[in-house]
Amino acid sequence: MPEREWLADKFEENRGHLRAVAYRMLGSLNEADDAVQEAWLRLSRSDAGTIENLGGWLTTVVSRVCLDMLRSRTSRKEEALDAQVARPRVQTSRRMDPEQETLLADSIGAALLIVLDRLDPAERLAFVLHDMFAVSFDEIASILGRSTEAARQMASRARRRIQGAPAIPKTSLTEQRRVVDAFLDTLHRGDFEGLVAVLDPDIVVRIDEAAGPGGPKEIRGARNWAKGAIAFSRQLSGTVQPMLVNGEVGLVWSPGGRVFRVLRCTFVNGKMARAEIIADPARLRELDLAMLEE
Repeated sequence: MPEREWLADKFEENRGHLRAVAYRMLGSLNEADDAVQEAWLRLSRSDAGTIENLGGWLTTVVSRVCLDMLRSRTSRKEEALDAQVARPRVQTSRRMDPEQETLLADSIGAALLIVLDRLDPAERLAFVLHDMFAVSFDEIASILGRSTEAARQMASRARRRIQGAPAIPKTSLTEQRRVVDAFLDTLHRGDFEGLVAVLDPDIVVRIDEAAGPGGPKEIRGARNWAKGAIAFSRQLSGTVQPMLVNGEVGLVWSPGGRVFRVLRCTFVNGKMARAEIIADPARLRELDLAMLEE
């Protein structure tokens, strides 16, 4: 068998693993496929005979490619969060349609992908490689160009952010989660009276300019907001996920895995008493988002 054909076969044996690493690093299947394709191009240009552990070598290469892509993404923070990052595309037949990508995101956990997307690139790499793929901190340190202890600390910081640090008692969070789940359920079913029942009659809802350009910036009263909320929910696509938003339970809308809109909530006597709809990219970046315990 010609050497290049043998190398291609060996690469295909590792493709699934590399794609899984890249997807968790980047949160986008298209970008993950590009990172995997770049790993193949680097392998095809290398002296493969000198590589002792091909799987480990490829994991290192795809991780470095992903790290560069994340750093490039971070350097363009002025872009709106819902804009697709423009990148050169390598032609490949291995694209998945949006439905397949949604299924994969659901299998990993939409909330986890959202929180991963808010980590520093080095922290994300350290967490993904160590906690999800059992890569040693020595290997992670060599990818990052840092010490083993520094890599260990990055993974630890990422873990703490992902797990969250609620600033209020768990019993309160449990009650908040109950209200938010009921809110989301009635919204999906278009149950107007059910939605009104989980809202304080005098609820005040504030909407930033990016969330409602040209529309009202404040809505008062449960019945007034419920009508518009149900109408808007019918236009939603993508995942709406209960998460901790600055330490309290709220909702995060993340079509395509990128945070697009957040509902911050304040609760009084078991009802949603105040809410804020945030879509401004700069404000979204400042929010502390964490996963909720199941």
